[in-house]
Amino acid sequence: MTDGARQRSSTSGSAKDAAGGKESGGGVALKKEIGLVSACGIIVGNIIGSGIFVSPKGVMENASSVGVALIVWIITGVITAIGALCYAELGVTIPKSGGDYSYVKDIFGGLAGFLRLWIAVLVIYPTNQAVIALTFSNYVLQPLFPTCFPPENGLRLLAAVCLLLLTWVNCSSVRWATRVQDMFTAGKLLALALIIIMGIVQICKGDYYWLEPANAFEPFQDYDVGLIALAFLQGSFAYGGWNFLNYVTEELVDPYVNLPRAIFISIPLVTFVYVFANIAYVTAMSPQELLASNAVAVTFGEKLLGVMSWIMPISVALSTFGGVNGSLFTSSRLFFAGAREGHLPSLLAMIHVKRCTPIPALLFTCLSTLLMLCTSDMYTLINYVGFINYLFYGVTVAGQIVLRIKQPDLHRPIKISLIWPVIYLIFWAFLLIFSLYSEPVVCGIGLAIMLTGVPVYFLGVYWDNKPQCFDAFVGKLAYCQVVFSGEIKRTYIEVYFSTLWV
Repeated sequence: MTDGARQRSSTSGSAKDAAGGKESGGGVALKKEIGLVSACGIIVGNIIGSGIFVSPKGVMENASSVGVALIVWIITGVITAIGALCYAELGVTIPKSGGDYSYVKDIFGGLAGFLRLWIAVLVIYPTNQAVIALTFSNYVLQPLFPTCFPPENGLRLLAAVCLLLLTWVNCSSVRWATRVQDMFTAGKLLALALIIIMGIVQICKGDYYWLEPANAFEPFQDYDVGLIALAFLQGSFAYGGWNFLNYVTEELVDPYVNLPRAIFISIPLVTFVYVFANIAYVTAMSPQELLASNAVAVTFGEKLLGVMSWIMPISVALSTFGGVNGSLFTSSRLFFAGAREGHLPSLLAMIHVKRCTPIPALLFTCLSTLLMLCTSDMYTLINYVGFINYLFYGVTVAGQIVLRIKQPDLHRPIKISLIWPVIYLIFWAFLLIFSLYSEPVVCGIGLAIMLTGVPVYFLGVYWDNKPQCFDAFVGKLAYCQVVFSGEIKRTYIEVYFSTLWV
């Protein structure tokens, strides 16, 4: 392994290295192995997790009618596409891995970038990955426990094995990781295609009562502006992951071409799938049945697929397995980018000489997720920081406007009209203000968690003349974390297979 940390800290230097795929100072760099198909797989695979299979009811119950719910899915898809368009310009203007962290740091300064990284390292990615892995284990084990819930320890153990297996794949080869992502993304799209085809069959049979305009807009509860705003917020969260390709820009083959092209292909595809999957659901279920179901796709399968209904639980499991892989792949690059800029221990910026994978960053990501599996409060943490995650989307898009003003002559391979970031920011501000109004305590706690990073930044990053013993302690701590995660990996696998043997 070699440490390429701080040698590529400037925007211009990083842009040249990333665009040309050159090694920094003769060292080892991340390989450019992600083509257009794999790039689309990363975006689609990270957006489509378990939500569209398990619980699309968040939008429905707040929209108050089928028609409004479908409109919400379409509008949030369009807004997501606009946000992705803004990120496409930023991604080719500042072609560094790390996504919005790198953009915020370069545009607004080190503290703003560090706070984005801090909340991601501390809560966002470990909790999201833990929840997706637990969803995977739940759908794998549920057939073995048809009359009761699977044991909690069994769920956590299988989730840990899933994380460790995929961490090993990602450490071994970028190509392996992208192949896994491509395969499981194709699998979830095939499952959703089956749902959509079944919906078309239902429509051809005349089962489209809830799609007729008179019935589609018949409210099952009174319309409320606040609830509709909440439906838009739920829809926006369902499209989460649209910006993940920007985290791996330096590993894209021809990023100036493939980054925007992958975005233009993937976001409309996901929007189409989301809208038509929801149309298919209401051909077989009434809004009341949909809201009462804890796993909508499973209920849909039981109604229409008969003896083949087992396809739906398997599809959810495969979808979540691919979701864990995509999240591990992209979030480790964020931590790698943070370490390279001096915002995390430099050990995390090291790359394996032969495999060209950021193994320490991957092991750190795995360890932090395994620790989240040991707590029962991760769902609460997600609620607290979801607001902050969305806050930084808007800050990043605002940075696009700021960068246009500060550096109007900067080379931009893609240059979109400023009307698009303005439209996105209006929608973003509307949802943000509503979130603060409806849940001020939750948003306040999220802000407080983020602000705990301020003293950490001034002590660990801004303070230049730190004692040598302090730097040595941080380096040893990071080394111990990586070694410890390797030991956990070996122990979990041994325990899991010993329980299978028994």
